[in-house]
Amino acid sequence: MKSWRTVLLYGLLFLFFLQLLTDFVAAIYAFGLLGTSIPPEMGFVVLFFSPVLLLALRRPGPRLMSILFLLIMLARLVEPLLPTYGRMLFAGLGVAFWLMFFPLLLWREAQVSREGLPMSMTAGLLLATLLSAGFRAWGMGEDASLVGWGQMVGVGLAWIGGWLWWKGEFMQMPERAESPIASASGVTGLVLGLMAGWMLVYFAFSAPYVMARWTGVDAWWVLGVMLAAWVVWAWVWSRAGGRLTHQRVHMIGLTLFVVMLFAGIQGFIPYFPNDPTGYPLPGKVENRGVFVPFFIMLMLSPLLFVGIQHLFAAILARRPSLRQLAGSFTLASAFLLLAILAHIFTTTYDYIPVIGPLFRDRFAWVYLMVGLVFLMGVATAMRSSRLVEPGHLSWWAVGVSVLALLILLMHGITTPHLQPPPAQDTITILTYNIQQGYSADGQKNYAGQLAQIQALQPDIIGLAECDTARIANSNDDVVRYFADHLGMYSYYGPRTVAGTFGIALLSRYPILEQETYYLYSEGEQVAAIVAMVDVGDQNWRILVTHLGNGGPMIQQKEFLELVGKAPRRTIAMGDFNFRPDTPQYALTTQVLRDSWTVRWPDWQDDLGQKPDTKIDHIFISPDLSVVDAQYAPKGPSDHPAVTATLVR
Repeated sequence: MKSWRTVLLYGLLFLFFLQLLTDFVAAIYAFGLLGTSIPPEMGFVVLFFSPVLLLALRRPGPRLMSILFLLIMLARLVEPLLPTYGRMLFAGLGVAFWLMFFPLLLWREAQVSREGLPMSMTAGLLLATLLSAGFRAWGMGEDASLVGWGQMVGVGLAWIGGWLWWKGEFMQMPERAESPIASASGVTGLVLGLMAGWMLVYFAFSAPYVMARWTGVDAWWVLGVMLAAWVVWAWVWSRAGGRLTHQRVHMIGLTLFVVMLFAGIQGFIPYFPNDPTGYPLPGKVENRGVFVPFFIMLMLSPLLFVGIQHLFAAILARRPSLRQLAGSFTLASAFLLLAILAHIFTTTYDYIPVIGPLFRDRFAWVYLMVGLVFLMGVATAMRSSRLVEPGHLSWWAVGVSVLALLILLMHGITTPHLQPPPAQDTITILTYNIQQGYSADGQKNYAGQLAQIQALQPDIIGLAECDTARIANSNDDVVRYFADHLGMYSYYGPRTVAGTFGIALLSRYPILEQETYYLYSEGEQVAAIVAMVDVGDQNWRILVTHLGNGGPMIQQKEFLELVGKAPRRTIAMGDFNFRPDTPQYALTTQVLRDSWTVRWPDWQDDLGQKPDTKIDHIFISPDLSVVDAQYAPKGPSDHPAVTATLVR
């Protein structure tokens, strides 16, 4: 099989695995999100253990591999079309089929020992990573090939994959299996390292916007530095023929990469005092030096693929038996599941009994754990006595360079060139808890929420529960999605590594100053945004928050400290989690006015709505006048969209 066909086939296989895994995890999480508890659908994680079924096989034939390949393609095409439950089922089955198929494929490839295969497989993984990043740039934060007309791209890719499979040599199985030249434990260490490498791609590098939200760094910088490093490496790598000769240098570089990955995340996790007097806690990074490890990590990130190539090469060179691969992938899949749960628990710790609190503020430690397993696997691979045969991918560097430029171009095209709106007499404010992009009945609903926002025509928006840029929510950046579609300036607020409710500020007017403050919390960590918005010839002070369950009084007192005693041109909005009949509400209305009751003193509007139990509020300073206030009931989200139109 020609090298370019091998690279493309493996690229599509890895891409589909990333997409199926991403949607499977997100769909299970969606059921937990609706119930704020561990859902019974969690039982579907048993699908991660599908490789154990391979232990029952004596000698697989080409028909089984082709059937599994077809089932993976079908699962990838069908799952984006289905509601959450169906998506969970089909994406989960796709993951299960893939975790059975790939060990079979590795076993077959190890028996035939094709020249330059480790290099081609690694190039395929890099291709999948670039395609994933490109689709997310195209989709303004979400994978465009999984939604709307973009799904036709998925159909085209599946057709190409089927053609490549049919044209390859995969229908030919070796007449007899060679004896393995490594113990089962040696193979297991290599497969665990390989799975850890794939996890780092899945957690972050296949969705670079995720890393931008870790740090608050503009996505242009993250994409630019990362892609530049990959392009340089691709040229050096292809010129060297993919040889893995400088093993000591590689190991030192990979170790530094893992250390910088940990430091580049940990540096952005605030130290949260146990004493309430330490709050409100400014989230501003005072020491600019914490950005250094992060950018060093991005520049070293090509070594992730070098390490994966070492692992591919060592596994193939040791000719593992199918039984060895089945057992190794079963353990590696268990490790994958544990790492996914640990990743999610760093933000949902308050809802996980007993062990949940252990994961609070441990986001960086999950990456360190995965990175160490990866390093141990690569170290084992480097002890292999067999050298890797060089490949022939002289065209590959050109392809990587073109894809990198296309990603940057797509990011630029989808990023609006913002201009302040013309002068107007009123400003419409919207507060909206979007339930991480899900509708009231648990369906992913970015488009429906966007349509509701557009219908309300707000000028300034406070979003709550918008912390989607992580694996629990498909690695989507919903804030970028809304901001780019609406043509607004945006500020995300708390970095995702802090494990908080996501809050964001979107504005048609320039955001001149912005800062995040963390509030004291015994449960899930919460924060508030304080920003200055340039509304023509006036500066308006905007605050956005999402308080903890019940709207704890201590958090609201700290929030009011940020508001100040005699505020002017101030708007404080968000999901406060307290109702109008609470002491927190009474305390707040001593300083601010509720825009709803200013417009509708008896709580009932002209449509007959009387939302006197609502917890999403827009409070305003006494100097502001209200023209109108609206309450759009639940549906697109599990919270209403609440607006207030004010006089400038």
